[in-house]
Amino acid sequence: MPSSATFISSCAFAHRAPDDPIVYPREPGYSHDHTFVGNVSTNAFSTLRSLRRARSTCYRYGDTAAYWAPTLYVDGQPVTPRTATLYYRRLTTAPVRAFPSGLRMVAGDSRAWRPQSPAVTHWDCAVLKENFYGTRSTQSASRSAASSVIPHCSPYSELQLIVNFPDCWNGKSIDSANHKSHMAYSVAGRCPASHPVAVPALSLVYSYPPGVGRIVALSSGTQYSGHADFINSWNEPALTKLVDDCLNHGRGCSGD
Repeated sequence: MPSSATFISSCAFAHRAPDDPIVYPREPGYSHDHTFVGNVSTNAFSTLRSLRRARSTCYRYGDTAAYWAPTLYVDGQPVTPRTATLYYRRLTTAPVRAFPSGLRMVAGDSRAWRPQSPAVTHWDCAVLKENFYGTRSTQSASRSAASSVIPHCSPYSELQLIVNFPDCWNGKSIDSANHKSHMAYSVAGRCPASHPVAVPALSLVYSYPPGVGRIVALSSGTQYSGHADFINSWNEPALTKLVDDCLNHGRGCSGD
């Protein structure tokens, strides 16, 4: 499927907190620190109803979803992302369906001590909005710009954390015990038989200001522990329209 089947939601920083409503629901302070974008109310007690009632830092109409990733520390201090960009793409030959209301997803491994697949998560140095349809590394995880370790970027480029979520759903569960097995990644444009429903391929890109310090770490542990979480609390008619008009008609939808 051509990469032009894309729409983007750009979101500002919302808040930081040691909460995770997917992995540690109703247990405030139990998680490592997270940097939240999008829904301003996301916390350990978040539900679909509470998220739907809150406002968002995302600029695209209808996007009140909750997005978060581990907090980046530079020289011992938390760093706020300059921007967060959410790429919604179609990677399957089959048409995609909008995410079901309340769907929860976790991509990447917060306990990783070795490099993860660059198709799931990686770092790079890139100029903001280098390419409307995705960063270099979002387009091709095999390019040299993609790094499993946190690179030292030049003063003219931004450090980016990229996390790619699975794009196939089992059609039954909005969550699972490990928060992953209800989802799967497509291969060569096809979903596995166990997860037959194609959904948007969501990529989260946190872009940090140029000129960060030299001692860089993630709140989750090693530099290999990149991961991200998502709860679908979009306005469903708005999301469905974007999926149908943009992704299933092979269009790149830039405006809000």
